[in-house]
Amino acid sequence: MTLHPKSPTDLMLAPVAAEVDLNLASLRDRTEQEIELELAIALDLPGANTRQGRDSQVVAAAVRGVDPHGWEATITDDHNRLRLVGGSVSIELGLGTALTAYIDAGS
Repeated sequence: MTLHPKSPTDLMLAPVAAEVDLNLASLRDRTEQEIELELAIALDLPGANTRQGRDSQVVAAAVRGVDPHGWEATITDDHNRLRLVGGSVSIELGLGTALTAYIDAGS
């Protein structure tokens, strides 16, 4: 069954998701120290020590330079995926083992 867009926002899901996924690709399969350094450089912020802080920094890096066109990114409760919501559907992009472990290592 083909999903048809129900709003102009729906038309932008694919390009937004592709750009976010490209941003996440640079963080996947890195060590915790490499992820922390990449985030600090990209966001010009010190590393976060809490899960919530790490969630926020991963989301900020994922959407950095992306025009969201009404889509909002959040990390799922299990820290395994980044969810894009804002249209008639939502989509979840896998973070990968390294990013999930990085977030979970926060206190």
